[in-house]
Amino acid sequence: MIANLFGDFVRGRNFDHFPPLIQEGIFLHRQIDYYIDTHPLVRELKLELMTELPKVGPIAVDLFFDHLLAKNWEQYHFAPYDSFLLDFYQHESEYAEQYPTSFLHFMEKLRQHKWMNHYPSKYGLMKSCEGVSKRLSFETKLADAHVVFEQKEETIETVFHAFMKDAILHFNATN
Repeated sequence: MIANLFGDFVRGRNFDHFPPLIQEGIFLHRQIDYYIDTHPLVRELKLELMTELPKVGPIAVDLFFDHLLAKNWEQYHFAPYDSFLLDFYQHESEYAEQYPTSFLHFMEKLRQHKWMNHYPSKYGLMKSCEGVSKRLSFETKLADAHVVFEQKEETIETVFHAFMKDAILHFNATN
């Protein structure tokens, strides 16, 4: 769980200095990112969002999909969302010393504020958009992406469910 999330914090292709379990998490994260980035319906959606969200349409789609996954969790995971989060927040990685301080600090805040508990709500989506926009080094409209989500919610949700159906088939076939 943690190694997969860590994939967002690793730059470049050289990550073989990490233990095998962390490498697997990074690799899985990148496989998922690649699949999302190349999925035809998702690519279409990202293009559509570029008008309202220039430069950050792809980031917004990731945040929208995180929200929709949490909101529709029971359709895609066997464990209830609250139980999954409890396990996630309590999980202590045996590789903690391998992670950079910045990631450990992020994980501490994630647990302390229980950010993922808010993902299913529109408030959580708004806070996610605001939080990620603060980490970007350029001016964006990402902080207001939740407004775009509300305007295009039906379309975004339709693409999300179609994507998830395809992703489940794809990743079950490759594993």
